[in-house]
Amino acid sequence: MKLATLKNGSRDGRLVIVSRDLKWALDASPVALTLQQAIENWDSAEPRLQALAARLNAQEAQEAFTFDPAQAMAPLPRAYQWCDGSAFLSHGALMQKAFNLDPIEGAEHTPLMYQGAGDDFIGANDDIPLPSESQGIDFEGEYGVLVDDVPMGCTAGQALQHIKLILQVNDVSLRALAPREMTTGFGFLQAKPSSSFAPLAITPDELGDAWRDGRVHLPLQVHWNGEWFGHPHGGQMTFGFGQLIAHAALTRRLRAGTLIGSGTVSNAEREAGSACIAERRAIEMIEHGVAKTGYMRFGDRVHMEVLGNDGQSLFGAINQRVVKAGC
Repeated sequence: MKLATLKNGSRDGRLVIVSRDLKWALDASPVALTLQQAIENWDSAEPRLQALAARLNAQEAQEAFTFDPAQAMAPLPRAYQWCDGSAFLSHGALMQKAFNLDPIEGAEHTPLMYQGAGDDFIGANDDIPLPSESQGIDFEGEYGVLVDDVPMGCTAGQALQHIKLILQVNDVSLRALAPREMTTGFGFLQAKPSSSFAPLAITPDELGDAWRDGRVHLPLQVHWNGEWFGHPHGGQMTFGFGQLIAHAALTRRLRAGTLIGSGTVSNAEREAGSACIAERRAIEMIEHGVAKTGYMRFGDRVHMEVLGNDGQSLFGAINQRVVKAGC
């Protein structure tokens, strides 16, 4: 089942079901007005939403209408909690080597995670407004999951049962602001503006065999200004989503509607490219002694998409332009 949230003038939009070919949509209001409402009542809402999805995919829903991804907000336009991890250790290893940083103690056993801004997510085709090019504008291609209520102390194995929907993320970063915030010990704030999401949140069964061990075993295609940038594979995630959820829930409950991110998808193989500019710059520093690739400029566009084994887009495409805030 594929779910999207369409713009309707409100902050939370209207929930719709989208066909597998991404051509048609069906109003989900008989079950839930918003995705937050659906996830809070998932046990009762999910089978009813699945029944509507079956009608839509069988072309039996006469009330279906054309799905326009340009009208899609983030599937969950605002979340009670957004926790983003760094689950691909190959990314951290590259950054440490490029900048001669000491390894983070215990990072191979305990996931890194920060709490981001969940109150104002950006739709897949909406502009990304930011104050200044000098802040080091970067994209970050990630996977994410949406959970129902997770009890405190939940194990990694138990956590997998709480994953209800999978999403694809562009976690926008401002690299020039990050170093100072990292040294304070308080974590990111200004360096992590609003994140963007692909149009669709999908149930794990939509991935088939590509969803296993709490990982999306598919490449994430990234293009910058129309040029290939990378296609790193999600299967190389060091910590699966079960481990990330368990880490976040060690000392507190996670309420329904919490989003957990994987961090930048990264592979050890250079030919896979990268899902963020900072990683390419790190590789350039290691290989050439200097970073050659600059960060994004206003007017630049990033395109991200995940294709299934049948070539069908799974989450819809992120296709965004960076613009100066206030324009």
